[in-house]
Amino acid sequence: MPEGPEVQTVISTLERQIKGARIEDVEVRYEKCVEPNITDFKRVIGQSFLEFSRIGKYLIFTMEDFQMVVHLRMEGKFYILDSRPEAKTWKHIHVIFRLEDGRYLCYHDTRKFGRLGLYDKMEDFSKLPPLVNVGYDVLDQRATGRYFYEQIHHSQRTLKAALLDQSILAGIGNIYANEICFSAGLDPRSRCTRISKKDCEQIVFHAKRILNGAIKAGGTTIRSYTSSLGVTGLFQLKLKVHAREGEPCLVCGTPIKKIVVNTRGTYLCQQCQKRK
Repeated sequence: MPEGPEVQTVISTLERQIKGARIEDVEVRYEKCVEPNITDFKRVIGQSFLEFSRIGKYLIFTMEDFQMVVHLRMEGKFYILDSRPEAKTWKHIHVIFRLEDGRYLCYHDTRKFGRLGLYDKMEDFSKLPPLVNVGYDVLDQRATGRYFYEQIHHSQRTLKAALLDQSILAGIGNIYANEICFSAGLDPRSRCTRISKKDCEQIVFHAKRILNGAIKAGGTTIRSYTSSLGVTGLFQLKLKVHAREGEPCLVCGTPIKKIVVNTRGTYLCQQCQKRK
């Protein structure tokens, strides 16, 4: 699943390519992809893509009267094509926007988990239906160490689980959670009740540093995810622990170990990361 930096790569690339483009028509081939329903979603016809934003793993397209909120889930991608895609050739394209300039913005999703929702325009994104239970984006200035500590210090769950909880900090997925724990020197199995205020300051500091670095590098392209818009992520070249099982830690030389935490594959250095 794309994480915050990958989503930022997609939204930034789309902004460069379709900003100002007007939608002449929309074809929905798989109705469960759109929310709240096809009839309401088709109100997008006649609207233009004016502003492009991201909160956590959500893409937000602001138009004259509406906002389209997209979650790519596991395999969602956008393509921009010069001609209308035929179903027999592009069987996994589920939504097609015909643009005024003759191009087609296409939503492609092999697993059909992604969602595109159209909602009345709001100044406060947090009031949009898909975002009401989403916490601060990890790069939001309100996402501080103190805020993170206040959210987790009464919880018995693991640090890894807290980092993956999108209602606390939005935009962190499994890859970056592993990297953040390593940089903060903390075992992801540590209990939140034992994480100090100082630890939380370090966690949030490294979360912002790592995600900002990933955005600058274009995100990661581990497994099947790409932006499908000519952008190749390079951040995987800088990963310290994720997917490096058995390789020496770049700090101390201890072999990186892979374990399972909260059902997620987790990589760590047992020498550098202390369990609390």
